[in-house]
Amino acid sequence: MSTGRDAPLQVVRFVGTRTGDPDRGPLVRINANEATQRLLLDGELVYVEGPRRRELATLVIDDTIRRGEAHVRDIAGIVLTDIIRVRRPEFDRGPTVRGLPA
Repeated sequence: MSTGRDAPLQVVRFVGTRTGDPDRGPLVRINANEATQRLLLDGELVYVEGPRRRELATLVIDDTIRRGEAHVRDIAGIVLTDIIRVRRPEFDRGPTVRGLPA
């Protein structure tokens, strides 16, 4: 079972925007306690890993969302009831060879 930084979240709300909408782009909203467990800050760029793919999105901390749940917007490959993981990208690790750490 995963805990802490790797704990899964269930998508309970998905918003898909249209071209003319004022607020667009990939976004994930989670509870402050969930963000603290993962050492994430509001507005930070995070990886959202779903069952089909991994996408970068902006993180928004929202205390109206229950623990263990996530609301997502405009993230390809994510649908309602998917189990996702939200992780900090490790850009400072350097290049990889065939997916293996340097």
